[in-house]
Amino acid sequence: MVARSSKEAYKEAYNAYMATTSYLDRLLEPLTEAFTPKMASVLLELRADSELEAHIGELRRKANDGTLTPAEDAEYKDFVEAVDLISIMQAKARRFLAKQSA
Repeated sequence: MVARSSKEAYKEAYNAYMATTSYLDRLLEPLTEAFTPKMASVLLELRADSELEAHIGELRRKANDGTLTPAEDAEYKDFVEAVDLISIMQAKARRFLAKQSA
């Protein structure tokens, strides 16, 4: 078995992420039809509260150190997936509001 370099592993992970993001972007596009200026603005203001930020920061630190338990790993992966989804919807909200003001 040939070991992959970290650069190859990064490229593979990046390509998988981009394929997933593209899929999510396309899947979520119909939701933009329900946007109102108020809804888009609220979506752009969506942020984790300080308690959640601290918890996620701890999970991030443990992930970087390689010390996550299996339950923490699953929770952290759920968080990353949620951030991906929210980021896509926020990008759609920004585009919606830009078109509204044009």
